[in-house]
Amino acid sequence: MGLKMLFSISFFQWVLFVQSMEPFVYDVNLAGAIGDGESDDTEAFKNAWNVVCSSHISSGIFRVPYGQKFLLQPLTFNGECRPKNITFQIDGILIAPSDPSSWKCKETNCNNWITFQHFDGLIIQGTGSLHGQGQKWWQMGCMHNKVLCSSQKAASFAILDSKNVHISGLTSMDSRKWHISIERSSSVHASKLNIKAPKDSPNTDGIRIQHSTNVTIASSIIKTGDDCIGIGDGSKYININRIFCGPGHGISIGSLGENGRRETVEYVTVRRANFYATENGLKIKTWQGGHGYARYIRFEHISFSKVIRPIIIDQYTCPLHQHCKNYSTAVEISNILYNDLRGTTNGEIAVELSCSKSVPCKNIRMKDIQLDYGINGKMYDGHPKSHCLNVVQSWDEGYVYPNVPCLTKKLSY
Repeated sequence: MGLKMLFSISFFQWVLFVQSMEPFVYDVNLAGAIGDGESDDTEAFKNAWNVVCSSHISSGIFRVPYGQKFLLQPLTFNGECRPKNITFQIDGILIAPSDPSSWKCKETNCNNWITFQHFDGLIIQGTGSLHGQGQKWWQMGCMHNKVLCSSQKAASFAILDSKNVHISGLTSMDSRKWHISIERSSSVHASKLNIKAPKDSPNTDGIRIQHSTNVTIASSIIKTGDDCIGIGDGSKYININRIFCGPGHGISIGSLGENGRRETVEYVTVRRANFYATENGLKIKTWQGGHGYARYIRFEHISFSKVIRPIIIDQYTCPLHQHCKNYSTAVEISNILYNDLRGTTNGEIAVELSCSKSVPCKNIRMKDIQLDYGINGKMYDGHPKSHCLNVVQSWDEGYVYPNVPCLTKKLSY
């Protein structure tokens, strides 16, 4: 009898242990979400999050089911929760208010639509999509659009002050401004994303990274009206791999040093990216009079098709419609590698290195570059050119076309 009772108690404890290991799953419909694309489901999402966040189970899953559309006002998920690991399983469609006048927000992150902050151990995944419905926002100027223009940080989807974050599988469409923003975060991995907006949509950057470290963006398709990926101040150890970009403005580092600020970017690697019909390809952009640096940056195994300006370093950014003054300071640009870049350009200048006279670019290395003139898949006899200004201690290696005269030929023995 004693052994049977002991066995029963042990079995019961084992069942409780197994149950405690299983994640706590909560569907937004259980919190009252309607999911018809017209009813405001913001409060239901907040209530569902409160349930998941307060669960005593070590892992929680916040589920947005497939086949439903959820209209949401600006919403912030704060990761200071009991479960140590949180998963957002987004298989449905999230819809932002289409009319700027119907945008409701009383919190501090009003410039972003959906915000995740203060997480350590976060997975955001699924087959779902985020519809930013930015069309009416794009048509409005700042005079009538104080909410959108009051801050440069206006993203559909923001990761703030977090670490150990994995994002995969989602689609983001027609954001008001940036689609995804990663700020003040570390160890963020984003893959298999599909980001799209019309090529004439203003400021619709695909992914914007700032003040973040150890960020990986991989195996994603980005078609926007601005930068496919923008890397801003305070970013380091950024890895970008297997990205399709176009239309859009390419992959940009900067702009850095506006209004004389000290801003830095370092240890960035871009590999196996494909650019199609973009305005720019690989761009490093700094303001005159700034301070700081952009350094230890590698661009490797890149292909271009119908890209107007494949390679750009521009240290002469200045305010629009103002005469550019010469400054004695500039953001330093150094240790930049371009290796195995091939394809076609339909612009006159394929390689533009416009560096500061007071702080020249240095240690710029180009190896195995071939950029021909071509449109619609056809090669033409036109010869793309290069522009080179104030570049020192730099060289080319292997075959580099078009020729970049300010680079010293490195001979192989």
